[in-house]
Formats: sequence, structure tokens, C-alpha cells
Amino acid sequence: MRAYMESLLAQGRVRVVEREVSGQHELAAVTARSQKESDAPLLFRRVAGSAHPVMTNVFGSRARLQEMIGGGDSFCKRWVEMMATPVIAPIHVPEPAGLVEMKLTDLPQLTYFERDGGPYLTAGVFLANEPDTGVPNLSFHRAQIISDTELRIRLGASHHLAQYQLKAEARGEKVPAAILLGPPPSLVLAAAAPIAYDESEMEVAGRIQGSALRLRRCRTVPLDVPADTEVVIEGHILPNIRRPEGPFGEFMGFYVPVGDNHVFEVSAVIGRRDAWFHGLICGSPEDMRLLELAVATRVYQALKAASLRGIIDVSCAPTVMSTVVQIEQTYEGHARQVMLTAMGANHDWSKTVFVVDEDVDINDFNDVWWAYLTRGRADTRALVIPDIPGFYRDPKKDYFGRLGIDATVPFGRKDEFIRKRIPGVAGINLKDYLS
Repeated sequence: MRAYMESLLAQGRVRVVEREVSGQHELAAVTARSQKESDAPLLFRRVAGSAHPVMTNVFGSRARLQEMIGGGDSFCKRWVEMMATPVIAPIHVPEPAGLVEMKLTDLPQLTYFERDGGPYLTAGVFLANEPDTGVPNLSFHRAQIISDTELRIRLGASHHLAQYQLKAEARGEKVPAAILLGPPPSLVLAAAAPIAYDESEMEVAGRIQGSALRLRRCRTVPLDVPADTEVVIEGHILPNIRRPEGPFGEFMGFYVPVGDNHVFEVSAVIGRRDAWFHGLICGSPEDMRLLELAVATRVYQALKAASLRGIIDVSCAPTVMSTVVQIEQTYEGHARQVMLTAMGANHDWSKTVFVVDEDVDINDFNDVWWAYLTRGRADTRALVIPDIPGFYRDPKKDYFGRLGIDATVPFGRKDEFIRKRIPGVAGINLKDYLS
């Protein structure tokens, strides 16, 4: 990830903060303020109490995510193509020179939100192997820093790692795990990928990278981790132990209250002497872009698997709870079939589904909503499905129900809805005109 950031720095695409900032709220506040006006990554050179720089908003741009997987005009289409490429076997290498043992408290201690229970690791990629098959899994989980030897983590019932832990716990066993801070970008994208329980996110990372992953052995747990990771926290998820964790400002915009969650026992922290740390604000554009990767690609794959015609692309706008599907209409009622299939593709996320034509920018909710308001009746093109459960953490029936909206032009009347255009806008550089 550092090599990627250095390439962006060389291109002038990173906002660099030279002034020392506090890890308690100030770093998050500067990042959030920057994200209001720019999707550029930030590099904080000096964070009080730590010798390590902090990267934020690394994955906060749809365009950069597209670059990371090899370009193209549709992230979902490119993703499906990439997943069909042959598996690239990893290369096992000796531990790189220059790695040192450090303490958790040597790392930047970042507290993001006003009522957070303390500093959190929010961008760590968890690596663990399935207890029976040994298939590696990559996933994201928040981790509250309690001491140099203890983290408290929330696994989330739907995650594969949570299923690993339950299986091991039934045997009274710990789960060996590693938390990767600043791994290659391919590992981060793979951790967000929607794949089956018995599939390997490490293989996904190899496909994204387009070359063999370089893996080294951990010092205290039986795991192979990417050799190019800035910091690796080694340890075990303990069985039959739950301790208070939280509160924490989650991606939905509210605080998750204090709850008894899993305990991660730290056995070693190994990293580069001058390691760069990755911090991520939950619910920020960086968090949402990675969540969208998982949701949009899953819906796209489900629509393709259902043999629905005319599927162009899928995105999540304005938030990950809202799915937007772009189609080329081929028959009356096409949009309704698409919206119902999209709702069934993911029972947690797609609370609303919009279906739009190929001329609508699916990443701009203003354009999506404009299409609904201007292409037909508002009352007959909205489909309310009552009493369908929502996101798995929603409080009971307060959040039940789904909404589907057909924002396409009436079938067979496309010529009546040709959008006005000003030729040449895309090629204009205002610096050539403004003094």
C-alpha cells in the first residue's frame, strides 16, 4: 500500500498534512473536512504520540478502485472478468529484512467519533484459516485497543470469520489470526469481495494483483501473510470469552452501544521500522466505496446468473443501502423484474432498488432521482414491499420493508426522452478560459 501511495504522491494526487495532529478526533476531523471537497487520499506526516505517518481515504474514490482492478468503464463487469482468470499461486519468501517487533501503543492511537469508547483499529484486514479445510479468509472487523496485549473485536454473525470462531469455540480452541495494517491494495479489495464460504480471498487478491502474492510466515501463529504489509498484529481469538467493547460510531451514522464482544489476544506486533499506518473513518466515503464493492458486484452477479437481459452496471447511491441498476430495456416490465431480482440478491443491503436507463449516471444520485421525477408517474412506478426484514442489525420491525423504483423511460417511447446535451463540455479545460 505504501508503494501505491508513493506513486500517487509522485503524481500530486495526495493531500499531505505536515502539521502535527492529535489522534483523538483531530485527524478524523481533518479527513472528514477534506472528504467534503475532494476524494484525494491524505498523508499525515506527524501524529502526536507516534512515530508513524497515517494514510486515510486511500480507497475513497470510485475512479481509483477502477484503476486498481485494471480500468474499464464498469467496475462490476471488469470484476466478473477478473474473477474468471486463472488462479495465480503465491510465492513464499523469507521474512524481509528490517522488520521489527513493536507494541500496539507504538502505533497511532486514533479515536474517531465523540462518544467512541477509545482508540480503534478500523482498517485492519483480518486473516484466518478455516479450522477444517485451511482455506484462508480475509475480512474487516473493528478492533478496540485495550492494552498492548488485548483487542476487543466485533465479528458480526454473517462473516465467515465468525463461523470459524464458533466452530473452533465448540472444540474449546483458539482461532489463530493476523490483522494486516497497510497490506497491498489487492488484499483490501479481496477482503471486501462477495465470495462463498469455501472460496479463498487470497486467490481473489492474486487475481486482482495479476501476479503472485509474496507471502512470509508469521512469527507466533501458523499463518502466511503478505510480505509487503506495513504492520502485522499476530494473535488468537479466544474461545468462550466476551468482554465489553464500545461505544463505536458505525457506518449507518449511529453509535453501536457497549456490548460483550470477542477478545483478540495479541502475541506479537511485527512491522517496518518506519511503517505507515492506515486509518479509516467508518461511514466515510472510503468505507462506503469498499462496502459498495461487495454489494454492487454481488447484485450484478445475481442479475447475470438469472439470465436477465440488458444488464449494464450496478452501483450503490447515495449510500450502500440503496442499489441502482442500469439496464437497456428490451421488453415491457423489464425494470420490475430487475428490481425484484436485485432485492433478492442481498437480504441485508438493498433496502431500495432503482432501475435506470443507460443514459443515467448511476453514481450520481441527483441524476438517478431526476430520472424518476421526469420519466413518468411518481405514484405507479414505486413498488412498496411491506414486512421484509432489513439489515441484520436493524432494531426489530422498525426498519422492515423494501422500496423499488422504476426510473426508466416508458417502454417503446425512448425517442421522446432524449436528453439535452451541450457538445464539447467534457473536453473543456477552464484554465484555458479563466484568468
